[in-house]
Amino acid sequence: MFKGILIEKDDQGYRAGLQDIDDSVLMAGDVSVDVLYSTLNYKDGLAITGKGPVVRNFPMIPGIDLVGEVTNSDSDKFSVGDKVLLNGFGVGEVHCGGLATKARLNSDWLIPLPDGLSPRDAMAIGTAGYTAMLCVIALERHGITPHSGDVLVTGANGGVGSYAIALLAKLGYRVVASTGRIEQAEYLRSLGAADIVYREMLAEPGRPLAKEQWAAAIDCAGSHTLANVCAGLKYGGVVAACGLAQGMDFNATVAPFILRGVTLAGIDSVMRPLADRIEAWDRLTTLLDTGVFAEVSAEIGLADVVTTAEQLIAGQVRGRVIVDVSRDS
Repeated sequence: MFKGILIEKDDQGYRAGLQDIDDSVLMAGDVSVDVLYSTLNYKDGLAITGKGPVVRNFPMIPGIDLVGEVTNSDSDKFSVGDKVLLNGFGVGEVHCGGLATKARLNSDWLIPLPDGLSPRDAMAIGTAGYTAMLCVIALERHGITPHSGDVLVTGANGGVGSYAIALLAKLGYRVVASTGRIEQAEYLRSLGAADIVYREMLAEPGRPLAKEQWAAAIDCAGSHTLANVCAGLKYGGVVAACGLAQGMDFNATVAPFILRGVTLAGIDSVMRPLADRIEAWDRLTTLLDTGVFAEVSAEIGLADVVTTAEQLIAGQVRGRVIVDVSRDS
């Protein structure tokens, strides 16, 4: 038996809570891990609250991120005692995830914990920071430089948005942060945002083309926000789309793409190839100052996960949530 968050769905309904879980719940895998830290992401919040159709197998341990120590390995890639890191690959959705003290995983999903990162710092970054780095790399590969002009970040108070601001500012970009929580403006400026715009300016249906304002954008919202971002990009602009906090719909026209040469780059972090993952984590290790981790993240124990998930979905959580799975209170 081990401690963890378990999501169940049966005749009694959909529910999630901290439980003693039998080892038989763990699924097939060639590496067993004692989990040290996990995180609470937006997708985890949807899974735990049942507000989105995230979980596809029951019972399920949520948690799309984890870092831990290998306790048993049938793979030649990892040995007992190795520190390993996982993001995505359907963990927490179709395969039991990181919000527990134990995990059994496929070795192809794991990468070694990067040198210079503690397990806790790795989860302070987590999928949010990793996704933000993939977005920045996409902008760079499409020719966006600090000299290109302002870069807009939507959903700026979330984990991806927070790290996107910090990374872009570190690389010398001038960052404009879009948020619905103007009271958090000082937090966003502390991360490196040079200017703040209110979310409602982008969240309603807009025109096919708007005033050219930004050279590029990292969008965590989708829906009308993404359409308006595309409409407001400068000629040759690029938007890296990585989220759907506002919605999955995309009510836009082709005008920005055929009249201004705008590029819409989709960012998937879940099934990303190993080489891309290692590149992103290597960049994160060198670019991020440890002071950012304290600014962006807060830590909870397993007993606080369900309540915090509800707050996260209600838009009441800023930045990253690290989960120390050794704490059940």
